Amino acid sequence: MTLLRVRPGRALLWLLVAAAAVTAAVRYAWGLGAVTNLSDRFPWGLWIGFDLMSGIALAAGGFTIAAAVHVFKLHRYHGLLRPAVLTGFLGYLLAITALLVDLGRPWNIWHPFVMWNPRSVMFEVAWCVILYSGVLALEFGQVVLQRLRQWTLLRLTRLALPPLVIAGVLLSTLHQSSLGSLFLIVPGKLHPLWYTPLLPVLFFVSAVAVGLGMVTVEATLAERTFRHRFNVHLFTDLGRAAVVVLSLYLGLKIIDLTVRGVWPLLLSTTMESVLFMVEVGLGVILPLVLLATPAVRSRRGLGAASWLIVSGVVLNRINVAVTGMVRSSQATYVPAAGEFLITAGIVAAGLLAYTYAVQYLPVFEHESSAPVPEEGPAIRPQPDGSPRGEALLSGR
Repeated sequence: MTLLRVRPGRALLWLLVAAAAVTAAVRYAWGLGAVTNLSDRFPWGLWIGFDLMSGIALAAGGFTIAAAVHVFKLHRYHGLLRPAVLTGFLGYLLAITALLVDLGRPWNIWHPFVMWNPRSVMFEVAWCVILYSGVLALEFGQVVLQRLRQWTLLRLTRLALPPLVIAGVLLSTLHQSSLGSLFLIVPGKLHPLWYTPLLPVLFFVSAVAVGLGMVTVEATLAERTFRHRFNVHLFTDLGRAAVVVLSLYLGLKIIDLTVRGVWPLLLSTTMESVLFMVEVGLGVILPLVLLATPAVRSRRGLGAASWLIVSGVVLNRINVAVTGMVRSSQATYVPAAGEFLITAGIVAAGLLAYTYAVQYLPVFEHESSAPVPEEGPAIRPQPDGSPRGEALLSGR
């Protein structure tokens, strides 16, 4: 049995959540300075680089698989949709939680609703995150309705699903790229290895790559934790798609570094150059080579390559938001224990929420590769007591 399935494991996760809640209470009572090493000179740290920016990127599996199934009609991936949407929904909720802890005045979070500033990239990101979180809630709400056997409401929500999915894909595309646009306003502060006019494009392409990788990582963890064996052929296809996306990302990186003439910076033995090479070498080139090698595309090989993709994108977001900004700020920043504790608590809360969702909701119920019918007979209980709609929705 794994950590999440035994009582000590869940107790440890709950302990981290409780410790993070206490630390957050101290932060709200005495301010950011009481639990962080943030300052006016360096206001964005671990919570923005990891909790928010990395969290939003890691939630990209939701829109990636939704686009594949509903937009490109690749129905063989339908069994991956519910877990991906759940991961995306939890990722956005946890990122919003981290943002509320990081904001100096979190009680003003309602301002974007009434104080419109359409020229602000942050305003656009705020609205896209709000709307896309709502779309994810409605998408995953179908799982809850099925668990509650609300077949009429379930049919109604299914009618609204296609436009919701298209809206969700558009919204996610907008704000994944807009998170990169945020840093276009600091050309003199962000290190040249990361500052580029292509930041929005690079952020979006890397989000697609990590979306594919995160779906595989999630499947490997579910197989180990919940004994849910995944279809290796589906994830082999995702690996091939990741090769294309990673190749595009690497090509854009090489062209960008060449056009801007910053290759000599890689020869210096600075913290920035070392972390940049680790980010690209281990997070892009190595998984690209692994996934492009047929002999490596086994269960373990796919899992290892996907973990490398996830780690590379997380490091990229931290490098852009934190590492690349340190030198110009002339500040020394090392996250405080309180910052690590709240981050650990947020991650623990996500693991607990995912575990309980899988335990009590039909998250892995769609195992058929056949498309789910858009229309069908009325959903109502049958004489033998088995709900016809449940069988219809599960593809059986």
